[in-house]
Formats: sequence, C-alpha cells, structure tokens
Amino acid sequence: MTGLAISFLMFGVLVTLLVLSVPVAVALLIVGSAGYIMVSGWDPLLSYLSQAPYYQTATYSLSVIPLFVLMGQFASASGMSAGLFNAANAWLGHRRGGVAMAGVGACAAFGAICGSSLATAATMAQVSLPEMKRFKYSGGLATGALAAGGTLGILIPPSVILVIYAILTEQSIGKLFFSAMIPGAMAAVGYMLAVNIYCRIHPDAGPVGAKISWLEKIRATLDVVPVAIVFVVVMGGIYGGFFTPTEGAAVGAASTGIIAIVKGGLRWSGFIECLLGTGKLTGMIFLILIGADLFNSFLAITQMPTVAANAIGNSGLSPMAILLLILLMYLALGCFMDSMSMILITIPVVFPIVMGLDFGMTPEQTAIWFGILALVVVEVGLITPPFGLNVFVINSLAPEVPLSESFRGVVPFLVSDFLRVALLIAFPVLTIGLLPLMN
Repeated sequence: MTGLAISFLMFGVLVTLLVLSVPVAVALLIVGSAGYIMVSGWDPLLSYLSQAPYYQTATYSLSVIPLFVLMGQFASASGMSAGLFNAANAWLGHRRGGVAMAGVGACAAFGAICGSSLATAATMAQVSLPEMKRFKYSGGLATGALAAGGTLGILIPPSVILVIYAILTEQSIGKLFFSAMIPGAMAAVGYMLAVNIYCRIHPDAGPVGAKISWLEKIRATLDVVPVAIVFVVVMGGIYGGFFTPTEGAAVGAASTGIIAIVKGGLRWSGFIECLLGTGKLTGMIFLILIGADLFNSFLAITQMPTVAANAIGNSGLSPMAILLLILLMYLALGCFMDSMSMILITIPVVFPIVMGLDFGMTPEQTAIWFGILALVVVEVGLITPPFGLNVFVINSLAPEVPLSESFRGVVPFLVSDFLRVALLIAFPVLTIGLLPLMN
C-alpha cells in the first residue's frame, strides 16, 4: 500500500473514531501513531515522540492560550454574565423579541472576554433562559438565539481558535484579532435582525418585556463599564503596539481577576477552581495540539498535502470554486467535529492549497481572509443540524424544550450566517480593510 493510500485510509479511520465519540486527542494520537508506523516504522515514531511533543508545547507563542482561558474562567466566576445581560436587556428588553436580542448582545460582550463558544453559550443561557421563560418566549426562539449567540465566543476577540490558527499558519495574532472585529459585529447584528424578523412573522414567539426607566438603564450600563475597560485595554494595547498578545492576555487575566474579586465576590476557593479549570482546559488543548502535530507529521511523510494541493491546482476549477468547496467541507465536518479539531486537522492540508490560489491579494491578506472565513464557517457548524454542539449545550439547560424544536429555532440564524459568509466572500475588504490601520 502506498503512503498516499495509507494517508486516506487513516483519515477515514480518524473520522470514524470521532463519529464514535472517541476523545479527539486520543483519536489523533492513535491514528497518527498507527499511520507513522505503517509508513516509517517504530523507530522513527519513537524518535519523533522523544522530542516533538516538548517542542510543540514549549513555544512562547502558546503561552497566550492559558492566559486567555484564565481570563474566561475569571469572567465566568465573577458574575459578569448577569451584568452584561441586564445591561443589554435594559435597552432592548421592551421590544418584541428584545429579551432574545439582549441574550445575543450579552453573548457578544461576554465572548469579548471569554474566547470560548461553549462557555459563552452555557454561561449566558443560565442568565437569559429564566428571563425568556418568564415572558413566555417560545422554546425554539429562546434556545436557538442563545445557541447562535454562543458562537460569537470564538469569533469576537480574544479567540483561542484564532490564536491556534495564527500559530499554525505563522500569522500575526493581533492582525487576526483586528480582522475579526467587523465579521463579529456583523454576526451579532445579523442575529438580532433575525430575531426581529422572526418575531414580526411569529409575534407570539417573542413577547415584549417590561419597560425600564432611563435611570435604571444608566445604572445597568455603568455596571458593565469595568468589562468594557478590560476589553479596550487588552485589545487597544495589542493593536496600539503597547504590548504583545501574550502580555495583553496577562493584563486581561489579571484585570478580570481583580473585577471578579471586587465585584463578583470571588474567594480563595473560587480562585483555586478557576486555576484548576484553566489547567484542565489548557491540558486538553495542548494534548490535542500534540495529537494533531503527530497526525499532521504522518500526513507530511506521505506527501498527501502536497499531492492534494497539486491535484486541486491542476483541476481546472477557479480559485473561488475551490474556496467554496473547502468551506462546504468545513460545514460538513462541523456536523460531528468540534471547532478546534477541525482547525488543527485540516489547516495543514488546506492552507497550502488556499495560498497557492490567486485572489488578487497579498499572501498575508489571503491568509488572514481565509482564516476568518474558516472560523466563521466552523462557527456555523456549531449550530448546524443534526449535531450542532452549541444546540446540545443549550438544550441540556432547557430540557423542557424538545431538541427538534431547538434545531428549528436556529434556522433563522443559519440564514443570517449564510448571508454573512456570502458577504465576506464577495467583499474581502470587510475582513482585511482595517489592516492598514495597524501598519
């Protein structure tokens, strides 16, 4: 059996293991090791394992991940989620569908200090769902809005997935963060418009909430000023060149920790829980990184990425057609694979293909544009039937809502997502237009 045939065989085995719910890191390590042995033998594999895992995880650039994870842990423990939702609800709750819109807005704000889609969805659901139940929102709209809003956690900076993409493709973390700002804002606004249109068609799905006085609105807004300051300091400091992304993550984690202690009442036991949660999540991410590196090293030995790039380059398809096929692949993978796994497994294969295509942009612009597009489509996969992870997370917090109703509830948001993807593809300036401001 040729190396190329082995690579395709092992890729199929990997997908099968993932469908069978084998942990991602374990599946990658098993398939990568088996493939390495079949192509090169035991000794090369042992030589690789003696050095590569250390060098893969000991790089300075990866230190940004546990810091942003810790920032998210502090944010979850501080009670910020309630403050963000109350502020958004104060301004939007009196409109038809306004409480659902407030949930989306709060997800966007929480995602700016969390960086995790599942954490954003789960945290905001605990605050938003009781309010939507109180005003008798339909189960589909309530769970659908929060499942979609939760996806903003991996798009609006800081984003752990964007950090990993930047490391894999050797791009600037700061520029990727900056380029995600407009697509992230488009997502939040698009989801709110989807709620508004849906409630115009189905008025009973999202009744109006209680009106709140201007004084209460101002108080609710002032309550989230510390969160806004943290975001401005971290992102402004990175974009302004005052500190690196790693230093910005450290400043963000320290600032969020102080807010959690002062405003959220975080105590020593809670602090230890945040550290343990950060350690567990970071360990999981790093183990997946090691498994993905082994799997991708096995693929590199078989020359599969090079062969695939050459085959697609000589296929006669236009660059845009090839890009669309890659994005459709991400959408399909999103039905049964989490976002980090998709990025780690596929980027080493598809990135050289994309960089070999001519879109009329510089290599850096192409890399950043594609990275944002890939992340947006991966985000869509989190709410795509039949296995959208965010939908399952939200539905577990609202067991009285049938899962089928929750999936029907995300349809308006999927329409919004597809329109946004079309705009980002047709107008790359929406992604890379702000980059000159960083030069």
